[in-house]
Amino acid sequence: MKPFVVGIAGGTGSGKTTIAHKLAKHFGNRAVCIPHDSYYRDQTKLSLDDRMKINYDHPASLETTLLIRHIRALVRGKSIQMPLYDFTQHNRSNKTLIVAPKPIIIIEGIHTFNDIQLREFMNLKVFVDTDADIRLGRRIVRDIQERGRTLEFSLHQYLTMSKPMHEAFVEPSKKYADIIIPEGGNNMTGISILMQFITQNSRREE
Repeated sequence: MKPFVVGIAGGTGSGKTTIAHKLAKHFGNRAVCIPHDSYYRDQTKLSLDDRMKINYDHPASLETTLLIRHIRALVRGKSIQMPLYDFTQHNRSNKTLIVAPKPIIIIEGIHTFNDIQLREFMNLKVFVDTDADIRLGRRIVRDIQERGRTLEFSLHQYLTMSKPMHEAFVEPSKKYADIIIPEGGNNMTGISILMQFITQNSRREE
């Protein structure tokens, strides 16, 4: 059985994670979701203050080579130990999650399309396209409620790191998409069509 691999990319706060989770919930035990965010590099040797200064919106902040090895293993039917990331500490956790191979593999993250080796695994590439002001609002709420950030920190990080990196890396990666879904998780029609397409085509891979 060859898994059907879905890549989901889009800017911060675009709704890509919401879509990935809805797909994973819809397909249940047939699907597994792999967040690119889990592969932020280990920064244990740095102080918390130094870790807070890192540009986590740059592709270099992610250990994509490890993600590629893990996707290759899943495609070959082997389980992986996926790293976990602690956003409150700006560092990789010392815990991992055992992930078993599934017929549908969903990879999501802002830089999901930026590595050619990672793209080559994907049977379907989805870009979530959401207006910048909506994305900023969502990011601020998430940073404050879920990641222990202050409003000032969140705004500063967005303006000095997220926005420039989006323009330099994320937006240009849209050209690799097979499907573009506007407005993220609120686009129920787009998500429904996406589910139907994956259902039809994933069965052909089995």
